[in-house]
Amino acid sequence: MGLPVSFEDIEKAAESLSGKILRTPAIAAPALGDALGVDLSLKLENLQRTGSFKARGAYVKLASLSEAERARGVIAMSAGNHAQGVAYHATQLGIRSTIVMPAATPFTKVEKTRNFGANVVQYGATLAESREKVEELITEHGYILIHPYDDPLIIAGQGTAGLELMRDMPDLDTLVVPIGGGGLISGIAVAAKHFNPGIEIVGVQTEQFPSMYEALRGLPPSSGGETLAEGIAVKTPGKLTTEICRALVEDIILVGEVEIERAVNGCAEHQNLVAEGAGAAGIAAILKAPERFRGRKVGTVICGGNIDQRMLATVLLRGLSRHGRLARLRIDISDQPGTLARVAGVIGEAKANIVEVHHQRMFQDVPIKKAELEVLIETRNPDHVLEIVAALNAAGLKTRVMSNMAMEQAPL
Repeated sequence: MGLPVSFEDIEKAAESLSGKILRTPAIAAPALGDALGVDLSLKLENLQRTGSFKARGAYVKLASLSEAERARGVIAMSAGNHAQGVAYHATQLGIRSTIVMPAATPFTKVEKTRNFGANVVQYGATLAESREKVEELITEHGYILIHPYDDPLIIAGQGTAGLELMRDMPDLDTLVVPIGGGGLISGIAVAAKHFNPGIEIVGVQTEQFPSMYEALRGLPPSSGGETLAEGIAVKTPGKLTTEICRALVEDIILVGEVEIERAVNGCAEHQNLVAEGAGAAGIAAILKAPERFRGRKVGTVICGGNIDQRMLATVLLRGLSRHGRLARLRIDISDQPGTLARVAGVIGEAKANIVEVHHQRMFQDVPIKKAELEVLIETRNPDHVLEIVAALNAAGLKTRVMSNMAMEQAPL
């Protein structure tokens, strides 16, 4: 018995999508690959008009609706990317759309969805709770459900990303693909295995939401919690996608929040790419298990770039801190005129830049004639931080590093 989606279905989806989405580039990524120690290529779905691959499946499904179905309007549940894909293409096709999003969905995804023309309803803490609201609204208004992943047309639409990738990079021997509900990896796996039956398909999920990992191993569900990769924070994978993953996916790697954060930071620093947490999950998997991919031609999908700007800024600043390029020092000083200038002089002579100073003298754990300075400085690297600390101590200014600086250089 065949799989729910065939390569022919994906080819038909590609024909349907012609001129409706961006045929995103697949690029060699030598800078990021060198940092990770692999021969790396990237499929840049973050460049889509809606910021993610979800626009593919959304259009294919919406375009298949009859006039009567279009007149009823459509509804979807989404943490953001499927929402934008449905909203954008529904508006283009003249279809009314309602999107139910979890209450904690990042502001940028909510506003972009509204701007694409959808009526947004925020409800529940998770997609599972959002689904309850969807069912209620379908009963009340008769909307047509556009499922985010468990639909053959959605899967076929997402699979067109794999079709393009394999045509552009036919010599890849491993694909690393993020998994939420499983629509993207299912479609890509069908397409990739058509071109190269021996290609290895590796999925990625977060440690907080290992739903497909558990489903394929017969383990009890355990998903829940906060994650930077909210785009793949799915508690229950699809039935169709689980069937395809069981047949075509060789392995699933679970990644932690540290790897995801470093992956987002690495995409920005090494490839000048903005990736959301889910979009960078493939990079996180390579970072988690570099020996697993060493010596192989690896492709991954930067599947989304819809990250809240405040969150992105925090990730980048934490990356600077982690790599010793932004360090917080605590300095014990005498509380007398000229001492602050002396501290600034030592730091300046060491060729570092002072970003922020906090002068603390009021609390009782500081001796009455002493004060504490917390100084945030920009530096070259961890060795430079240690040089500055040594210079301050040599000047009689007791200093210690307070930031979570990595003393060994991490790849990202």
